[in-house]
Amino acid sequence: MDDEGAYARAGGRLPGDPVPDPGLGLDDEPQPPPPPGPPRRRTGYGRAFVHALPVLLIVVAILYDIFTPRYFTAGPLYTAAPLVAAPLYSRRGTALTGVAVVVAVVGLQLGKGVIHYVDSLTELITIATVAVLAVIVNGLVRRSSERLVSVREIAEAAQRAVLPQPAERIAGFEIAVCYEAAQADAFIGGDLYAVQDSARGVRLIVGDVRGKGMGAVAAVAVVIGAFREAAEQEATLEAVAQRLERALAREGTRRDGLDAFEGFTTAVLAELPHGDGTVRIVNRGHPPPLLLYADGTLGPLPARESALPLGMGELGVWPDRAEEVAFPGGATLLLYTDGLTEARDAKGEFYDPQVRLAGRAFPHPATLLDTLAEDVRRHSGGGMADDMALLAVRRPRRGDHDHCHEP
Repeated sequence: MDDEGAYARAGGRLPGDPVPDPGLGLDDEPQPPPPPGPPRRRTGYGRAFVHALPVLLIVVAILYDIFTPRYFTAGPLYTAAPLVAAPLYSRRGTALTGVAVVVAVVGLQLGKGVIHYVDSLTELITIATVAVLAVIVNGLVRRSSERLVSVREIAEAAQRAVLPQPAERIAGFEIAVCYEAAQADAFIGGDLYAVQDSARGVRLIVGDVRGKGMGAVAAVAVVIGAFREAAEQEATLEAVAQRLERALAREGTRRDGLDAFEGFTTAVLAELPHGDGTVRIVNRGHPPPLLLYADGTLGPLPARESALPLGMGELGVWPDRAEEVAFPGGATLLLYTDGLTEARDAKGEFYDPQVRLAGRAFPHPATLLDTLAEDVRRHSGGGMADDMALLAVRRPRRGDHDHCHEP
């Protein structure tokens, strides 16, 4: 990861520098979402049409049989109706659709006087067989749906266990987190965050494990477990980073194949000392945090010296050095993974949080993350290329009233 190039593209901004208008407005009010009316109505009409399709097929088939000569048949429409109902209706609804089809065919054949013909009898048996098969298919679909719901619940429980939701307020700081999976209905990925209070201040981490799947989840669990222990025990933020390095090295020796040699985690660690208006940062090959001030100005906090990601210590020795900057009251520290900056729009342009957030102020970190996540979804058209983890911490100003935020 080329940190210097990323920092150059970010273009640092300091408080007091002129703030460009990013087109999002310079007031404190979040931008309203686009009008949802017409698309939502079209979606509702489409769902209603699909749900009514079995009934429409039966009606069309009956009309066809009534207004055509007696040797014409609407058999394909009758067989289609219960098959379409199988994934849409309940078991009872599917069975009733099959019964309605059989009753309609028998009635029309009796009315035309063709029920005693071999072709008509074969058609009736075929339609009745398809109706029975539709009920069986409905049962299979329902069992598959129940399994999928169970898998989703297990995945969500695992996500909560690996990445527990931090308290909204820790040691006087206001905290908010957000995890957006690139794949729909996915809950677990390689991005991570954690917040830990300690005797030396509130310590934070946001990171991104190389790779996907359960191997990445296992690495996430290792990093977060090591971080929580080190954050409680180590005297400095640099020592915390070194503990994480050793933990990943031990994990690498237990892995087989490519991950044993190339596994790594980009991460940024932060420390907020108690009663001290500063923040200390250790960056291990991760996108630089952003510091949003109360007046709407903001700027990145790039590392002055590049460092390798965690888990790559065997390639060289770079001593960690925490960099300290002022963190005044009313300011918000934003840590994120590269899923944010790698989100592209239809033209292929990357999302730039520094430009998009410039000139805006947010009363609570959760409001910031809600607005940011929604803006990224609009920018990418809902198709993100990578998972995105966000962590925001606000230092309240003196005189701020305590308030609760409803997520």
